[in-house]
Amino acid sequence: MSIDRILEIILSLVAVFMAIVMHEVAHGYVAFRLGDHTARSRGRLTLNPLAHIDPIGTILVPLVLAVLNLPLFGWAKPVPINPNYFRNPFRGMLYVAAAGPGMNIALALLTSGFGRLLLLAVPNSILFGPPAFSSNLVRAIFFLLGAFVIYNVLLALFNMIPIPPLDGSRVLTYFLPTAGKRFMLSIERYGFMILIAVIFLGGVQVIFRAVDPIASGLLGIRWVAAITLFG
Repeated sequence: MSIDRILEIILSLVAVFMAIVMHEVAHGYVAFRLGDHTARSRGRLTLNPLAHIDPIGTILVPLVLAVLNLPLFGWAKPVPINPNYFRNPFRGMLYVAAAGPGMNIALALLTSGFGRLLLLAVPNSILFGPPAFSSNLVRAIFFLLGAFVIYNVLLALFNMIPIPPLDGSRVLTYFLPTAGKRFMLSIERYGFMILIAVIFLGGVQVIFRAVDPIASGLLGIRWVAAITLFG
């Protein structure tokens, strides 16, 4: 494996990990604002990555996917939430659930906007120039920012799938009638198995296909071209 490929993997892992951590912190912060101090009392309302690492979801799975040159994905330790502290548990869980994907969407928009402004200051002679320290450094920076945009879009879309324990199931549950709420709660214990089945049957490929045009639209042709040249 070349040094360039190793650098790509490292930057991609940094990007996906930052997106995951911000997603989880958003859950905990909104829960805290609604009266649930569980996440704060357990030290999870922090951007310190060590507090959120899941050995499998945060390290092993993304690393294996990166080495196999597959789309990166992963997860952090879920932030503990106790809806009993909320005035309205179902409404509270709606806000908490929406906070994670909402954070990812906000980060994707802000990062793409910042990157596009930054890109205006970079001449083509450096952005698309021959391999040199300056051109390699600039392309590495835009690769990291671009990967951060892409993985935030991916996390937002994936987590809105309405299957427990994903955030989309919490959002859907709020809008369902009482019978529907009971049904969603009853299948929650089987949610992970259902999700794995959907993944193996190729259902998540729809999400991956949707990410590409969205991310490309956010980055723009010049940014995408620079990322393609990286490495």
